[in-house]
Amino acid sequence: MGGAELGYVTEAFASNYIAPIGPQLNLFEERFRECSGFSHCVAVSSGTAAMHLALRAVGVGAEDVVIASSLTFIGSVSPVTFLGAEPVFVDSETSSWNIDPDLVEQEILHQQELGKRVGAVVPTDLYGQPCDYARLLEICERHGVALVSDCAESLGARFAGGGTGRGSAVAVFSFNGNKIITTSGGGMLATDDEELAAKARHWATQAREDFSHFEHNEIGYNYRMSNVVAAIGLGQLDVLADRVQKKREIFDWYSNRLRDLPGVSMMPFDIYGQGNAWLTVILLDSDSTGVTPEDVRLGMETDNIETRPMWKPMHQQPAFKGARIVGGSVSEDLFQRGLCLPSGTAMTEGDLERVLVSLQRELRRG
Repeated sequence: MGGAELGYVTEAFASNYIAPIGPQLNLFEERFRECSGFSHCVAVSSGTAAMHLALRAVGVGAEDVVIASSLTFIGSVSPVTFLGAEPVFVDSETSSWNIDPDLVEQEILHQQELGKRVGAVVPTDLYGQPCDYARLLEICERHGVALVSDCAESLGARFAGGGTGRGSAVAVFSFNGNKIITTSGGGMLATDDEELAAKARHWATQAREDFSHFEHNEIGYNYRMSNVVAAIGLGQLDVLADRVQKKREIFDWYSNRLRDLPGVSMMPFDIYGQGNAWLTVILLDSDSTGVTPEDVRLGMETDNIETRPMWKPMHQQPAFKGARIVGGSVSEDLFQRGLCLPSGTAMTEGDLERVLVSLQRELRRG
């Protein structure tokens, strides 16, 4: 916590606006508009809920195709199935680890040749590194496809002088407990389209019509963020810039201390815009080190140090068995060789040194 959250929550309790809406929620959306650069923001219960609303709002429906990053978290793409659409996964580019724009355009043309409608392209800002939005926007605009950006991991990152995801039809953010700021849970749908935002806000409150009784012309969802959760978010926004600075300092510390270790390389950084360094990730060359990332993970766990594998590509997930994949070798290789290091903003230099000592010991075992 940043320190101011309890004050905002106390204000919410004092006003007796607990749920579902209230002044803290309105203020949270207003302040998020300011920090993100989008004109309209709708706070909801999770990033997954925001993605579901975003895809529905841009018109994705049954039998549409949605082209998405394969190297991502499942919450980025599971909402495609909620709408009866077909996910098609696209490989990463080696330079940024994010979705390969050339493969995206290739797949749009392929689907159009098949007579299928591409309802949206969903790139993920992997580990806080912005995608090549300039190229993706140009491709999507030229082919008439909506760009719905998964910015769940990249809040506070910058692209072309603005917030991440700018220019997209919709950008989706997450405030899950592991993100750079958290509301304990929650998400945000951000857009410059006023009508789209109004639809999303309507659907997020069970699509209730403006009657004294409960009237529903269409199906909605119980997705709205509560006022108390938004109050926590206000306190977190107060420290967002500090969090980004700390995350980048942690990345730089690891980079400086690991650069001379044989068989160890860092994730790419600041390739397109300025990342928020949400997680620091390394690649291990097992031929050089003699150990696998899993060997290292288990060894460091004995020191009570948690590391994690990278996201397992969606095209390798049992839940998406049989889904189309364009490319795949890059994301598969990254998953096999990647390891996410402790990157919490509460870490001290002593904590970082402890991680380094444990990592070096495990590498020597090879």
